[in-house]
Amino acid sequence: MHLLWYYSGRRIHVNKEEARKKIDELTDLLNEHNYKYYVLDHPEITDYEYDMMINELINLEKQFPELTREDSPTQRVGGEPLSSFTQVQHNVPMLSLSNSYNKEDLIDFDRSIRKSIGEKIEYVVEPKIDGLSVNLKYEKGKFIQGATRGNGIVGEDITKNLRTVKTIPLKLKEEIDIEVRGEVYISRETFVKLNRKQEENGGTIFANPRNAAAGSLRQLDSKVTAKRNLDIFVFNIQRMENMNISKHIEGFEYLKSLGFKTSIYEVCKSIEEVVDQCEKWSEKRSSLGFEIDGLVIKVNDLTQREKLGTRSKSPRWAIAYKFPAEQQKTKVKNIVVQVGRTGALTPTAELDPVRVAGSVISRATLHNEDYIKEKDIRIGDTVIIEKAGDVIPAVVRVIFDERTGKEEPFEMPTICPICKEETFRLEGEAVTRCMNAACPAQLRRGLIHFVSRDAMNIDGLGESIVTLLLENELIKDAADLYYLKKEDLLPLERMGEKSAQNLIDAIEKSKKNDLERVIFGLGIKLVGARAAKLLADEFKSLDGLIKASDEEITAVPEIGHKMAESVVAFFKEDRNLEIVEKLRDVGVNMQSLKENDEEDENIEKKFEGLTFVLTGTLEKYKRSEAKKIIENLGGRVSGSVSKKTSYVLAGAEAGSKLEKANQLGVKVISEEEFEQMV
Repeated sequence: MHLLWYYSGRRIHVNKEEARKKIDELTDLLNEHNYKYYVLDHPEITDYEYDMMINELINLEKQFPELTREDSPTQRVGGEPLSSFTQVQHNVPMLSLSNSYNKEDLIDFDRSIRKSIGEKIEYVVEPKIDGLSVNLKYEKGKFIQGATRGNGIVGEDITKNLRTVKTIPLKLKEEIDIEVRGEVYISRETFVKLNRKQEENGGTIFANPRNAAAGSLRQLDSKVTAKRNLDIFVFNIQRMENMNISKHIEGFEYLKSLGFKTSIYEVCKSIEEVVDQCEKWSEKRSSLGFEIDGLVIKVNDLTQREKLGTRSKSPRWAIAYKFPAEQQKTKVKNIVVQVGRTGALTPTAELDPVRVAGSVISRATLHNEDYIKEKDIRIGDTVIIEKAGDVIPAVVRVIFDERTGKEEPFEMPTICPICKEETFRLEGEAVTRCMNAACPAQLRRGLIHFVSRDAMNIDGLGESIVTLLLENELIKDAADLYYLKKEDLLPLERMGEKSAQNLIDAIEKSKKNDLERVIFGLGIKLVGARAAKLLADEFKSLDGLIKASDEEITAVPEIGHKMAESVVAFFKEDRNLEIVEKLRDVGVNMQSLKENDEEDENIEKKFEGLTFVLTGTLEKYKRSEAKKIIENLGGRVSGSVSKKTSYVLAGAEAGSKLEKANQLGVKVISEEEFEQMV
């Protein structure tokens, strides 16, 4: 068999043996250029030259697929979707780290080590990358398996997804058997672009780069992962036979020589030098192109590590230093009110732009009327803000000494700013609401929610298209989407023949979704994706749920009284029942498609080993309901914050527990983040 192909303007005839040689040559050459471009950040050829070579390789592999090598750069685009991830038992446990939050903690750590072994200690300080920890396994230099950390003993096999990460070598520079540990992350620039694209497509907006990296790696479709532009730093040799390495930094240099991308590090001769590094990086962390939430301090000498040993879940020879939450001063220019899809009026502070923890902040949610009154926040005030848990911009306090007397107190509007209907604050709730179900703001946000990835998942129907459909009066509710024709879409801006047909096809495809997506898509107050799944599994059909009583719904595990009341109230509204009937008439599935009711074991153990503290007023749950969810997923709820606390779930009016969490560096999460975790 002979092949014709083009390269550098030459037309060449090759047989299979010639193709084999050329494929090997191109594969090795392209892998080397990938290494120089992605790992060393030192490209030696132009993009055009690279594209010419990769196209030549693709053409050769198409003609001789049996000659395609496993480490070919063409194999990084992702393969067929998986139905689920299989579990992987780690050969070497992937331990977590104990945390420190100040100089005293570090001195105690050093004192304990010197007391244990009575020797001079040298430390290595590395950035603590805010990503997802993975284990990479190589046999004879070839990448054969990659897994998540999981619980440290058992993780998930995500090999197909990790093969799409361009900084993970598919073939090492030596033919050795080795397992290494690294942190997969997403750069700040890529994170901003990803969220912008998610928003345009009506997808889930990621709370932070870590969530984005974790979500991308746990995609069942590796082609989705390939588009996320993930990166990795490899920082430890987990297992290797005949390892002739005596110090951690020697391991770093050896990993580099094998072709891995490794992080920066500093060697410190004393704990005082370590403290200096912590203070230095606290100041310049925002200069990096990726997020770090602290530093990792490790004993450099591997023999000393063996003497020190490990605890059940963490090594005695290493500790993480967590950065304190960064605070900045700014001014409240205005307080505006946004109307959500459930009618909730959320006041938001418009701020003089200020850089906090690596990003420019110009807005911060003020939660509700009580939060504003408690902190006495006024328009014109000078305030201190921070990113709660290094994620959510929050007003910490007002600087009362800088008041001039011209500041204006804020009053929650009694009239909806969008539809001009009266607003209400129900007894026992912290939230003021617009009760007009036909409010344009609620309708628009409700539609964006209905088509979103976790709901009906209508590909291509993002926020901008929903807005266009409303502005052109093509739809008035979610059911109207199913009456659209291609001819209706063609006059819209940037809507061509093909994109219009694709959108119609995506809408049609969504009719076959499982019941849980329909329930979630309806936008019932307090009902998230997890609750929608539980309700679908229990009642089997939408009719069954509509007919269910408060008591029957509350009997479902994890469903609390407030949520049950909300479901019953939703289906008492004639307007909501009309939409359900319209959806039924156009053929949207109203039945559970699942063959059994078995719970996903991985979900049930999701919070195993985690400790939560609840503080403040939660909008969507009673404290007891949130506690029930955490405990059902294997976690525990504590009444006080300590260094052992995993997360603080903070609602409005959070007080001393939130302050202590920030002091100790404990991660603070919002209700939205909690729902994502669930």
